[in-house]
Amino acid sequence: MKPLFKYYYLTIVALTGLTSCDDNLDLVPEQSLDPETATSSPANIQNLLIGAYDLAGSNVLFSGDTQLASELLANDNRIENENLLGELAWRGTFQGPAEFNRKQMTAQNAFVVPYWTQGYATINQTNLVLDNLDIITDPETAAILEGEAKFLRALVYFELVRHFGLPYETGQTNAQLGVPIVTNAVTDASQIEFPSRNSVEEVYTQLITDLQDAYNLLPDENSFFADRYAAQAILARIYLQQGNYVAARDAADDVLNNSGHSLTASYEDAFNNDEDSTEDIFAWQITTQDGINDYNTFWATRDFGGRSLTGDITIEAPYFELFDDPNDERSTFFYEGNGTLASGKWQSQFANVPFLRLAEMHLIRAECNFREGSNIGLSPLEEINALRARSNASALGALDLEEILRERKRELGFEGFALHDLKRTKQDVAGIPYNADELVMPIPQREIDANPNLVQNPGYVN
Repeated sequence: MKPLFKYYYLTIVALTGLTSCDDNLDLVPEQSLDPETATSSPANIQNLLIGAYDLAGSNVLFSGDTQLASELLANDNRIENENLLGELAWRGTFQGPAEFNRKQMTAQNAFVVPYWTQGYATINQTNLVLDNLDIITDPETAAILEGEAKFLRALVYFELVRHFGLPYETGQTNAQLGVPIVTNAVTDASQIEFPSRNSVEEVYTQLITDLQDAYNLLPDENSFFADRYAAQAILARIYLQQGNYVAARDAADDVLNNSGHSLTASYEDAFNNDEDSTEDIFAWQITTQDGINDYNTFWATRDFGGRSLTGDITIEAPYFELFDDPNDERSTFFYEGNGTLASGKWQSQFANVPFLRLAEMHLIRAECNFREGSNIGLSPLEEINALRARSNASALGALDLEEILRERKRELGFEGFALHDLKRTKQDVAGIPYNADELVMPIPQREIDANPNLVQNPGYVN
């Protein structure tokens, strides 16, 4: 049975201490606690952490919306000879995703704003936990809570810096502007500060430190919460983004050898699950009572819980050119929606959202082994062929880097990797350079207006 979270988090009402003169109106929402109560007991500290999971796993962050931005920003929206050049088509009515697809974001983009605000709400929630760990009397429990809070904080910072900062450049100082690093909790308006933006290098240093701490603090198994191998898997993803191939390879190898996870028997079995599959290193928990799966909202057709008859995002002909074997199950994992094709990955409205799949670790280890000329775990060819075998694709006889990257797109398509892979491999997007301002999100205008120390990204009018 899927878990039901009863969570608590501090609302703006609680933070600013707003009350009414009429006692009949002095009602605290059930999901809210005043700051003193929220940090007064070990049970409430644990509730705060569950609230941080809920914020991070919301639809506006990791349950679909930031991944939506990555996929559409990476899509080629141009038309040539009346045919789309891109692998996707945006058919929805929301302006925000349409701006992503056109590479014409505005500072008022209604999807960008909650990435920032919900991201920093999550960070503040984790900081509340970390600032009050002395309330936890059991050292083992305190260590696990610290590890989980740092895991979540690092996740959010990684997503923010990749979307709101220019790409990480391997071997460079990376002094380009990232996002503000905030490590102290705010519980009332008088504590609010106006931080400036840290460099991309500083943000990566912070989040790597958090995840290394999490890896050392978390247990090998932690139910559906983050364990040490979830932290290691995110480290593998981050090191790959940085071009630190030895560290990425070794982190992925640790997860593959020691986490106890295994690939599902078929590709289909990795998706639309009410409970975590054997392949899920970490998944966001969605139930009929808690959580929204926005992958389903935007990628599924109305028959399966989506917004429209076709699905707001459809899969177009250029994507299928990736496949070299008609027996590859990944090439047929689609369904028809009013004359279009929708991905089969997101058909179930209340399925958990896979976030860290073991298949990704295989792909990271294979790519890094190939780049480094090593054979840790498996040779790159053996690793790729083992992954292909799961989908009934024929074995390859030889391998190059381009084929490994194509295998990533076959395996991880529509899961939020597209833009970040293009940036780290320095590939143009619809004729736009990988490090162009158009591919970096604007700091929300409301944040610029409220904080005089925030500098807007180039190309956006204050």
